[in-house]
Amino acid sequence: MTRIVVMGPSGSGKSTVGRALADRLAVRFIDADDLHPQANVEKMAAGVPLDDTDRMPWLALVGTALNEADDIVIACSALKRAYRDAIRSQAPDAFFAELSVSRAVLQARVSSRGDHFMPTSLVDSQLQTWEPLEHDEAGVRVDESADVDQATAIIRDALETRTV
Repeated sequence: MTRIVVMGPSGSGKSTVGRALADRLAVRFIDADDLHPQANVEKMAAGVPLDDTDRMPWLALVGTALNEADDIVIACSALKRAYRDAIRSQAPDAFFAELSVSRAVLQARVSSRGDHFMPTSLVDSQLQTWEPLEHDEAGVRVDESADVDQATAIIRDALETRTV
């Protein structure tokens, strides 16, 4: 079974890398943004950061979607360890691919998107919330210097050699 969460702040490339990875693995792809309740979308669109009360029901939906599929890639911010733990409570074998991207690149990417509810003003709040993967979490970190093909190769290699 392959249950992968491509994670990072808004603008890190989660959806792009996640779709490419799912295509290469011939598995289903879900963007966790599509699982947000409308109230969350409206809050973010208004420039108000989500709090844990907003996020936890959404993260439960992400974990359930992972657990209900044998092979799947989900793009989800999963910014804090507690959020990843919430996902793992539903899908214990989830593997996390962390996309590490600088603030400047995130700001540029988010500001260039016209069709997304996440405003540029929330990038800093996401970076303040961000907790990188810890050594005991099943996953891999992918640096912003990797293009989409390199990122998918790094993730696939890490999946094949995973020890956690």
